[in-house]
Amino acid sequence: MENELKVPTMVELSAAGQQPDVLFWVGCAGSFDDRAKKITKAFVKILNKAKVSFAVLGTEESCTGDPAKRAGNEFLFQMQAVTNIEVLNAYEVKKIVTACPHCFNTIKNEYPGLGGNYEVVHHTQFLKHLLESGRIAVEGGQFKGKRITFHDPCYLGRANNVYEAPRDLIRKLDAELVEMKSCKSRGLCCGAGGAQMFKEPEKGNKDINIERTEQAIEVTPDIIAAGCPFCNTMMTDGVKGKDKEASIAVMDIAELIAQAEDL
Repeated sequence: MENELKVPTMVELSAAGQQPDVLFWVGCAGSFDDRAKKITKAFVKILNKAKVSFAVLGTEESCTGDPAKRAGNEFLFQMQAVTNIEVLNAYEVKKIVTACPHCFNTIKNEYPGLGGNYEVVHHTQFLKHLLESGRIAVEGGQFKGKRITFHDPCYLGRANNVYEAPRDLIRKLDAELVEMKSCKSRGLCCGAGGAQMFKEPEKGNKDINIERTEQAIEVTPDIIAAGCPFCNTMMTDGVKGKDKEASIAVMDIAELIAQAEDL
């Protein structure tokens, strides 16, 4: 499958004297997590279909430092961030798109203070732009009439006020957008932020991802749409915990668009 995907690297383009319009920041999850790799592939297929001039850093990309910073290790965060900024600035990167809200938030809001100033967009914002500029056309297809609820990632929604781009894309699928009781600015965390993704939760009465999944199940969706690889994992685990995986799918917005386009 990798052979079908055209994914140029910055070092290749640089050697050829070319500069892409946008750098696709893949992120740790999108690079290494088997589930999140599918999101990466879906997004790349859309970029290729829309003939977007893009590249990735490949082996030159390192963790943004978000987990280290949220866990309280500012020293490690700054080491990781400065390393990335030096690479980005050496390639004179101007615009970055990423499918991870944690990477999005960190590069957009934390990197400028360390000398990294870029235009940073989340992949749902970028997909909406491609749609509005006519570079992709979305037909509902298999999602027509499906009930889809969108789980707002903390670092996309409350941290950066991006609420409408993913919802606009869901509506374009001719799907029925159904909202959970805690949505948009009142959205509930999936439980993976703040570096919690990488450890077991503390003992309590109920894991937060189960609470969030129950809110999703209340609106009887066919699909829980996500815009974050961490959220995707937590909601998928929640759906499995509720024995609903046969009836409820958890999908990233990019996957929905790619499947609607038969990519």
